[in-house]
Amino acid sequence: MKRAEEGRPLRCGLIGAGKFGSMFLAQAAETVGLEVAVIADLDAGRARAACAAVGWSEERIAATRIVEDAAALIAAPEPEVVIDATGHPAAGIRHARACVDQGKHLVMVNVEADALAGPLLAREFERAGLVYSLAYGDQPALICEMVDWARACGFPVVAAGKGTKYLPAYHNMTPDTVWDIFGISAEDAAAGGMNPKMFNSFMDGTKSGIEMAAVANATGLTPAPDGLAFPPCDVDRLPQVLRPRAEGGWLHHKGQVEVVSSQERDGSDIAQHLRWGVYVVFEAPGDYAARCFKEYGLATDDSGRYTAMYKPYHLIGLELGVSVASAALRGEATGAPTGFRGDVVAVAKRDLKPGEVLDGEGGYTVWGRLMPAEDSLAEGALPLGLAHDVKLTQGVAQGAVLRWGDVEVDETAEPVRVRREMERTFAPPGQAAAQ
Repeated sequence: MKRAEEGRPLRCGLIGAGKFGSMFLAQAAETVGLEVAVIADLDAGRARAACAAVGWSEERIAATRIVEDAAALIAAPEPEVVIDATGHPAAGIRHARACVDQGKHLVMVNVEADALAGPLLAREFERAGLVYSLAYGDQPALICEMVDWARACGFPVVAAGKGTKYLPAYHNMTPDTVWDIFGISAEDAAAGGMNPKMFNSFMDGTKSGIEMAAVANATGLTPAPDGLAFPPCDVDRLPQVLRPRAEGGWLHHKGQVEVVSSQERDGSDIAQHLRWGVYVVFEAPGDYAARCFKEYGLATDDSGRYTAMYKPYHLIGLELGVSVASAALRGEATGAPTGFRGDVVAVAKRDLKPGEVLDGEGGYTVWGRLMPAEDSLAEGALPLGLAHDVKLTQGVAQGAVLRWGDVEVDETAEPVRVRREMERTFAPPGQAAAQ
């Protein structure tokens, strides 16, 4: 508001006018003091159509610079903050490094790029005195906020994560089957600009792994050795289910990232589920706090020492302005990587043959499994973000983790070079990443 009164609105640039970008554009037009100065999309016509679809006037569209070259947006003098909403890992890495060169803060909606190389990118921004931020409204940033809240209150965090619709069979889903399981007609999905490949990544477990890797790398929480378990759980049972196995819960350890399912394993829906929300489970550090939990009506486990807070919904791009304002006005990220703790690796959806070309996130060939980064490096596992448009050199059985040696790798490609650099930078002492 103050910036608006002074005649110097906070100006930002948006790369990618898809669903997330469109949601941001809808609310940016209603936010006093915020101006979208430049929009970049591979199809300028699509970007203009997106602006019109979310209610922008013809005058506003005509007054906004729309380009097809993201580099031109980043180099433009107007934006203080750049938003990458492309969902493309290689593009996200390229845009991030260009922002550092041009002295621009970055809101990385592109969590795929963050999972692939975020810890290294965040370090580069920090050294340049710039903000690299996860996107508020997307679940990872909201989870980071809840973890920060619990720790600021002095509560040890036992688990944090999100909800989703999950059954084990979903790991093999393809874009051809996604809408029936997602719960929307193909016609409605198309009308809403929903990409079947991207939304299939939500259903086959990939997006959950990517988002929990981002949370682990930003909070210090860590994945279980076997990855996500997706326990069925309603909101009242969060503290009962998300406690250590030794105490009757599903957790491998305290301080874990985990995703809960809105379905029982028999496929029945759970009442009061958390499919669209986020949570944090925390522990009473002493008897007095545990007594306060009881006095103030908190739902706890049967010991009375574990409880949870949750947010039942998230508004995705409609909330993104919080990150833009935080970066520009406070110089603070709404979540950012501080280490390399979680990784997402490619797993075969079916038996794959030599010579086949992988089609990446949400496609027909692989899905993304969360692993502790240390284990991923030791096994030479192929990062999901690099499992796109690469040819297999040997067959891989359904359910097996792909490795770098299973595919033809162009070591000169920027995303490969950046990933290799991150692996060298963050590998545990004495451990070199397997090739």
